[in-house]
Amino acid sequence: MARGAEEGRVTTYEEQTKLTDLSATAEQVRRAVESVIEGKPEVVRLSLTVLLAGGHLLLEDVPGVGKTMLAKALAKSIDCSVQRIQFTPDLLPTDITGVSVYDQQRKEFEFKPGAVFAQIVIGDEINRASPKTQSALLESMEERQVTADGRTYELPSPFMVIATQNPVEMEGTYPLPEAQRDRFMARVSVGYPSADAELRMLESHGGVSPLESLRPAAHASDILKLIEAVREVHVSDSVRRYAVELTSATRTHPELRLGASPRATLHLVRAAKAAAALAGRGFVLPDDIQQLAVPVLAHRLLPTAQAQLNRHTTEQFVADILRRTTVPDPYAAQRLRGY
Repeated sequence: MARGAEEGRVTTYEEQTKLTDLSATAEQVRRAVESVIEGKPEVVRLSLTVLLAGGHLLLEDVPGVGKTMLAKALAKSIDCSVQRIQFTPDLLPTDITGVSVYDQQRKEFEFKPGAVFAQIVIGDEINRASPKTQSALLESMEERQVTADGRTYELPSPFMVIATQNPVEMEGTYPLPEAQRDRFMARVSVGYPSADAELRMLESHGGVSPLESLRPAAHASDILKLIEAVREVHVSDSVRRYAVELTSATRTHPELRLGASPRATLHLVRAAKAAAALAGRGFVLPDDIQQLAVPVLAHRLLPTAQAQLNRHTTEQFVADILRRTTVPDPYAAQRLRGY
C-alpha cells in the first residue's frame, strides 16, 4: 500500500492499479496526438487533463497555429463519435441541438438530433456565430442534455466540447458571453512552434496529413473508466482551502471587475485531480493547483477599464495572486503523525 500525501490517507493496491492503467492508456492517447501536433507537449497534456476531468476545452490563438488540428487529433485518438460544427453568422441554434420534424405517415413530430449529439463535439471558430446560437451549447455543456419542445434528451458519454476561436479577428465575430466562457474548464493558447518543430511539421505534413494515418489509441469505454478513476483521487482539506483562497482573491482584486465563479473553483480542483492521476498519484498537491490556475481561471476574469488601458492581462493577475497566496505544506500532517 502507498501512503497518501496528507491526513495519513492510504492509497490501496486497487486504487494504485487503476492509476497505473490510467497512466498507460493516457500515455497512448498522448503519443497519438503528439504524432500530429509537433513540439507542443504541454498543450497536449493540458488537453488530455481536461478530457479526463470531464471538462470542455477552449482553444484560443491566432489563425494557422493548429487549433483545429489539435481538436481533430484528440478526437480521432479516441474511438468515439465525433461531430464538427463550423460556426458561421447564419448558423441556427437548431442546427446544433436538433429540430422536431412532422412525420406525415405517423402523424406526429419526430425529433432529429443535431450535431451536439456526439461524444466529441468540435466547434470551429465559435465566436463567428451569434450569441443566440452560442447559447445553444450552454445546457449541453453543463448538464449533458438537450431540451427541445418540452422533452429532455440525454447526450452520450463521455461528452466533451472542444471549441476554437481567433482573438485577433474582429470582422464578423461575437465575443463569447461570460456565461459561455465559464462553461469551459480551461483555455489553451497553442502558440507558434519552435523552428525545429516547424521543420519537422514541414516534413510530416508536406505530403499526406498525419491525421489520415492516426488510429484510435483508446475506446470511449476506456475514457469513461479513466474519468471515474480521476474522481477517486484524494484532495486534502488544505489543498481545497488553497483553491478557494485563489479564486476568492480574484473576486476582491482591485483591477478585476469580475472574478472567478464557484464553478471555476470546482473546475480547478477537478483538473488538478486529473493532473495528479496522469502523474501516477492518488492525491493532489498544491503544485497541481498552481500549474492549472492560469489556464482554468484567466479566461473567466474581466479586467477593469483602467487595467485594460495599462495593458494588464488576466494571466498576469492570476500569476500575481499565486505569488501572494500562501502555499500549504502537503506533508505537514504526515510529519505530525511521525510518517
